[in-house]
Amino acid sequence: MISIIVPCYNEQEAIPFFHKEITLVLKEIGEDYELLFVNDGSKDDTLKELKALSEKDSHVIYLSFSRNFGKEAAMYAGFCNAKGDYVAVMDADLQDPPALLPEMLRLLRSGEYDSVATRRVSREGEPAVRSWFARRFYSIINKISEADIVDGARDFRLMKKSMVDAIVAMGEYNRFSKGLFGWIGFRTYWMPYENVERVAGETKWSFWKLFKYAIDGIINFSHVPLSIASWFGTTMTFFSFLALAVIIIRRLIFGDPVAGWASIVCVVIFIGGIQLLCLGIMGQYISKTYLETKHRPHFIIAETNDESVIRLK
Repeated sequence: MISIIVPCYNEQEAIPFFHKEITLVLKEIGEDYELLFVNDGSKDDTLKELKALSEKDSHVIYLSFSRNFGKEAAMYAGFCNAKGDYVAVMDADLQDPPALLPEMLRLLRSGEYDSVATRRVSREGEPAVRSWFARRFYSIINKISEADIVDGARDFRLMKKSMVDAIVAMGEYNRFSKGLFGWIGFRTYWMPYENVERVAGETKWSFWKLFKYAIDGIINFSHVPLSIASWFGTTMTFFSFLALAVIIIRRLIFGDPVAGWASIVCVVIFIGGIQLLCLGIMGQYISKTYLETKHRPHFIIAETNDESVIRLK
């Protein structure tokens, strides 16, 4: 059995196109399947569309959150409720081509891999600035963390159930799935493909949302920012002692020179900025720890057409 997890947020326009194409591909494969649509607190008619689909197609299962919990929570809810021997995560906008699934399944069945993941080899149609920052993110996070994240990696991947069980077992609240996929290991084959435009609707990922997501990923999988804060502190302490020694020597040799207010203000602002930067970095880690200790659920399912699903976890 194949489980397809589809996180949805305001995707009423794309869902009919996705359902039609994924159904054709899965029927061609010839295996039993389920389509797990996770409505992440959409404000449009996404839920209405999913309910209509579930009445026409018995393979469709919808999980509707009580509010918007984010894509990470939607994927986690799908992982917790997937029944298939093989589990895939796909976007509803058809930027993850369903036509790749047969080859991905063939590679998994060969026994050489536990997961087949996709990566975009081009970013055609994407703003140049966004592409540049994306490449820098992948370069930085691979250098400063233990997570293996390939440049251009998508959430679209097909996994064996054993790998999905390992992901579910990692119940941390602050989730960054691209990092989790790499951290748990398992044998992964990276399948390249050309970038595909959305079939309908608009992207929900603005530049600033992606930037925040990237910062979360770095903080969740690396302690290097804390180390940088420590290095800043150590360096500034050294220069402070050095400056103090220079001032004392000048005072003893040349007497009391006239001090300029501009230089003092510059030094105060510089040191104050470094201190605030370090406090901000530490604050991010403390806030993540604070959220983990609350043990709040990752998601709350308000409506579903399958009463066997886990509603809260």
